[in-house]
Amino acid sequence: MIIKSATSLRNEYDKMVQLSKEKQEPIFLTRNGEGEMVFLPIELWEKRERELDMLAELLRRERNRLAGTQTSPPEALRVLAEEEQP
Repeated sequence: MIIKSATSLRNEYDKMVQLSKEKQEPIFLTRNGEGEMVFLPIELWEKRERELDMLAELLRRERNRLAGTQTSPPEALRVLAEEEQP
């Protein structure tokens, strides 16, 4: 986990971009010792968004299954996962 002060964003922006891209992880920004923002590469944000969308779809399908709704076979989920990849 990388933690930096919010001042670093202003003073060391290029270094923070490089560090976050190299490590492929977010940088947590603090102000007065308290967490305030998260700084991360757009590619990583997009990947997390796709993963969250897939998890939301899995949850929706599981809720439907538990409610007795007709479900999709596992192959349909694999197709969904393949469609989500860039």
